[in-house]
Amino acid sequence: MSASTPRPSTGRFNLAALFLAQSLATGATTASTALASLVISALGREALSGLPSTLVTLGAAVSAGGFGLLMLRGRRQGLVLAYLLGVAGALTGFWGAWQHHLPVFLLGAALVGMSQGGFQQARYAAAESVPPAKRGLVLGAMMFSSVLGSALSTLLSGPLAQFAARLGTSAEVVGWLLAALFLLLGAGLTSLWRAPAVVAGASAGPAARTPLSHPQVWPAALAVAVSQGLMVTLMSLTPLRAHHMGMSHPAIAGLITVHVAGMFGFGWLTGPLIDRFGVRLGYVGGAALLLAAALSAPSGQLWLAPSMFLLGLGWNLGFLSGSKALTAHRGVQGRVDALAYLSAAAGTFIGGLVISRFGFGPLAQGCAAISLLVLISAWQSGAKVPGAQPAAAD
Repeated sequence: MSASTPRPSTGRFNLAALFLAQSLATGATTASTALASLVISALGREALSGLPSTLVTLGAAVSAGGFGLLMLRGRRQGLVLAYLLGVAGALTGFWGAWQHHLPVFLLGAALVGMSQGGFQQARYAAAESVPPAKRGLVLGAMMFSSVLGSALSTLLSGPLAQFAARLGTSAEVVGWLLAALFLLLGAGLTSLWRAPAVVAGASAGPAARTPLSHPQVWPAALAVAVSQGLMVTLMSLTPLRAHHMGMSHPAIAGLITVHVAGMFGFGWLTGPLIDRFGVRLGYVGGAALLLAAALSAPSGQLWLAPSMFLLGLGWNLGFLSGSKALTAHRGVQGRVDALAYLSAAAGTFIGGLVISRFGFGPLAQGCAAISLLVLISAWQSGAKVPGAQPAAAD
């Protein structure tokens, strides 16, 4: 066995720890920030319904670059620190919502966002554990494992509502306590992970100096940013629309679960397909599904679940393809994630204002137009780079 290849048992344990931690992180998001617009509405500030998600994504944008630099020195320490920051943010958000103190709640949302800027980079740690030809498979498998955390969060919605009644508050508020528990467990699991030796065939170049304008970077960055921005915008503001249509908390939580199933449930399939046929397939498929999701979202209550599913699956294809392309450029990963979070922050903030003034329909139409930008990534993914070897993903 090559000294540069991790032992199979060690590699499996490492991946399992990362997968379970990310699954719990997804459950934390499902229980807290995904429904933050309902908390804002209950506090009587519905015009600011998009503000919590904006702060989450701005926090992630601010921290992603810093966490990226920290993880160049060691992935594990940066990831554990990110999870613990999320615990502090979730507890702060719970207290603010429970005590009807809007600034404290928003501070908690911002701290949770800053933690996401770090722990979401676990996908790169997982991808770096395997040869480049299998990175789509590993990224997709990590996405698939996230379904478990979202499903667990949804299964606990009943007990959460009962516990919330005892505290004299809502399930959306108590969900932030559950998020803190999940993130604490994620920190514990990640602390058990050890980075493998350099995998044979992996890039070892000076990627830290790679600019965002690099021909192999900016198409992937565009796909990641557009996919993330559209997904977060519609995911964050659709629950408010569902609430206005009279849907109950369990039904709205079910919408989030359907959405998360689209995001992560088919990673076992999309990852290998991208390994086999290249990132261009992911870009084109992602753009088409994001377009369909945005166009169907305003069509009525029966279309909300299909729209949320298509939104998740379109994000999966675009985000996974861009992430795989970026595994060859380690030093730029944090900056690309920061760009993605900035696009999501702008989307949720502007989206909340658009809904309050013009309604949900115009927001969905704007998202549909923006989804077509991912086709530029597909077009440029086949561009030749002077002095570079052709990438199998292209």
